[in-house]
Amino acid sequence: MDRTKLQQARAWIRDELARCAAFWLEHGMDKEHGGVYTCLDRRGEVFSTDKSVWMQGRCGWIFSWLCHLYGPREEWLEASRSCLTFLEEHCINHGAGGRLYFTVTEDGRPLRQRRYCYSEAFYAMANAEYYGVTGETECLKRARRAYELYWDLNHGMPDPTGLGPKTIPETRSGRGFGGPMIYLNVTSVMLRNDPERRALYESRAAACVEEIFRYHVKPDLHCVLENVGPEGEARLYYTEGRVVNPGHDIEGVWFLLEHARRTGDKELVSRAAQIFDWAIEAGWDEEYGGLLYFVDALGRPPEAYEHDMKLWWPHNETVIASLMLFRDTGEEKYLDWFYRTLDYCREHFADPEYGEWYGYLRRDGKPTQPPCKGSTFKGPFHLPRMLSMADVLIGEILETAG
Repeated sequence: MDRTKLQQARAWIRDELARCAAFWLEHGMDKEHGGVYTCLDRRGEVFSTDKSVWMQGRCGWIFSWLCHLYGPREEWLEASRSCLTFLEEHCINHGAGGRLYFTVTEDGRPLRQRRYCYSEAFYAMANAEYYGVTGETECLKRARRAYELYWDLNHGMPDPTGLGPKTIPETRSGRGFGGPMIYLNVTSVMLRNDPERRALYESRAAACVEEIFRYHVKPDLHCVLENVGPEGEARLYYTEGRVVNPGHDIEGVWFLLEHARRTGDKELVSRAAQIFDWAIEAGWDEEYGGLLYFVDALGRPPEAYEHDMKLWWPHNETVIASLMLFRDTGEEKYLDWFYRTLDYCREHFADPEYGEWYGYLRRDGKPTQPPCKGSTFKGPFHLPRMLSMADVLIGEILETAG
């Protein structure tokens, strides 16, 4: 391990984190209505005033998380508080069991409800992290309620919104990888900030790990399937049944590694490393570099038009997972993947002129035109989470190496 090279990478990462946080504080925060705008162009100009509810929770979480890591700063606390207040006042569908909307107008009027539970997940994370920093007990109560709602909705509870499944259940039903994977991450946040309920959280985390490997991990196919049958059946006769999302798999890897480190499960480290190896092998573009967005488990044409694009977040997750794997296994190949991915990001995603990273690249690594720094699905979350975690992970690696 080259200490100087790793220290130089850390210095660049720290600089990018400062630029990223400043970009969102300057351009994203809505000082009139509260919350955050995330549809921002390259310079930070708002190109749509509709607000993503996911991003209110994610932004609320990230600025509390930065306070957790680096100590409270008023501008970070204010950003987090603004998003939490906007969520509470405008984003909860009180007529549908406390479900959260997916999008709202800039002043908080509801626009869209989705069947997925990720708005609730990010709401829970934000409230739990803010409680961990401030001790505001009402936020902990909110986090606990949303955490339980997510669990219940994924374990047989009828959706109070009345929205049905994507497909007619009499014809086709199944399971999605995102449910247990994201819940595992939410559980990690709850564990850190609500130790009083540790036994519950550890039980739920173990259930998520079991579900992932029982139903979605397919050693015979060398992949993790996003969509499977009710008993984990691989349904390879239609495109959605063959979807592999390498970035999603790699994100799941570091969620599994967090669980393994906390519980001392060394076998789980090896199983997670295998998933990373499969995902990188299937998804890394040897011609242009970078990680493809979707691949087909059998090498057939993916249905999604964007399958060969390069998105910011899978690369963010690869940086985190590769560092964790190097820390936990000592295998140099994972450090090599860290540098290879970081080099690609520095060359193609980073924007030294205006700060923040482009969200969407074509396969050849050039930004889609006109380029953007945020959207309904991209805000202050994956990138600052990666940069802050990479800073910590590199510190751990350097300290361990002596």
